[in-house]
Amino acid sequence: MTVLTPERAGVSLDALLASKEARAARQADWLTHYQHPVISLTLVTPGAHKDSIRYRNTMGVALQACDQLLWQNHWPVLDRQVLWLPTGPEALWCIDHTAVEIKAQCVEMEQSHPLGRLWDFDVLCPKNGQIGRQSLDLTTRRCLVCDEPGHGCARSRRHPLDEVVGRVEKMIDVWFARD
Repeated sequence: MTVLTPERAGVSLDALLASKEARAARQADWLTHYQHPVISLTLVTPGAHKDSIRYRNTMGVALQACDQLLWQNHWPVLDRQVLWLPTGPEALWCIDHTAVEIKAQCVEMEQSHPLGRLWDFDVLCPKNGQIGRQSLDLTTRRCLVCDEPGHGCARSRRHPLDEVVGRVEKMIDVWFARD
């Protein structure tokens, strides 16, 4: 017997903006409450579909990698939260350690792990705000399709959405097919 799954509607721009505002409010609450750096993790998920089994599995790998990083460095975790939302999975950690070093290690994960290009680790400091790659003298992230700066390609919509989504799905499929 064949069971057809109905095509899910994509997430609206209003829903994405509301989700971004809610995430910023959670981050601000954590920074105020704990007075320590916060790691905020989301995924790079081009297109309107933000919640799928592929993305949930990719987030699971990212959660495990970040938890392992924190454990290996003996950095105290004051709080941790994971949200599985229609607008995509999100996670927060509050860490008792310096924000710049946390950011450097998160960037290293993004650059070295086969799925790392799909992870977006933001590190926020209660005193200095968001710690960007520029503060570490690092270049911006590259495009998923070509080697140009990613923001430029995304803003100009240089590549067809199907091509970008296909590249993301291939990265995920290759990772999970490795065994």
